[in-house]
Amino acid sequence: MTEGKIWLNGSLVDWDDAKIHVLTHALHYATGVFEGMRCYKTVSGSAIFRLGDHIQRLINSGKAYFMDLGYSKQQLEKAAIETVKVNGMEECYVRPIAYYGYGKMGVNPLPNKVSVAMAVWKWDEYLKADGAEKGARLMVSAWARIDNRAMPMHAKATGNYANSALARVEAIKAGFDEAVMLNTAGMVVEASAENIFIVRDSTLVTPPTASGALDGITRDSILTLAKEKGINCEVRDISRDELYIADEVFLTGTAAEVKPVGEIDSRVVGDDGKVGRMTKELKSMFETVVHGKDKKFSKMWLVPVN
Repeated sequence: MTEGKIWLNGSLVDWDDAKIHVLTHALHYATGVFEGMRCYKTVSGSAIFRLGDHIQRLINSGKAYFMDLGYSKQQLEKAAIETVKVNGMEECYVRPIAYYGYGKMGVNPLPNKVSVAMAVWKWDEYLKADGAEKGARLMVSAWARIDNRAMPMHAKATGNYANSALARVEAIKAGFDEAVMLNTAGMVVEASAENIFIVRDSTLVTPPTASGALDGITRDSILTLAKEKGINCEVRDISRDELYIADEVFLTGTAAEVKPVGEIDSRVVGDDGKVGRMTKELKSMFETVVHGKDKKFSKMWLVPVN
């Protein structure tokens, strides 16, 4: 996509004019924070899913890096809606980013002004799967997930994703779709850009954020919907070998939504690697909510664009 508008520091500019200087601090030292949101076509028109929660996480991420974004939460929410509207997209992915810009070079970012931008684009199949009944193929990465002794892991920061990118490329080059990352204690944390869930004995399990996992908004949505359905949920550590004997495995994230997993380290998930019953149920519930068909949660979580 090269047409349309991008919101940059309070103004809507042409897509090709949303440029930064080659000496932008964040480009050299990864001093940026970002978000990923989705706008869905619902039964009542276009709406952004959990807009307020995403913008609050952007602000919280900025705090870890001493960033004054220069805009209130309400202004940033309005900017997201405005950017979707001006681009005339019924459904799209929304990417807000805040970063230390061009100014003084050197590791210390504080002398540099913070810039904020928002762009939208169509992002459909984020992680491929071989047909509707087959899940994604995962491998456990040789790269350990960085933890909060090294970086602020509750911040959705650009620097953290250099670690993720190495794991994802390693998996793709080995013939897999995605990587699973372990922390330095050898416990499962998440995939390169998604939270991970397993199902064992009808119990839904996901790693705690204290393990290094991002406090994912889709993750929280799935936990909330599961509890609403009466599903037993546990937030606890998961070992690598427990992945191999799980009845079901799936990933969650704004881009990936709810993505079933069919294979991990060349071991079939469950009996046949096909999408499991609970995964199907939660995926269906999630899709009902984001498309505005759930009276309770759609009203809570969807912010109309018009």
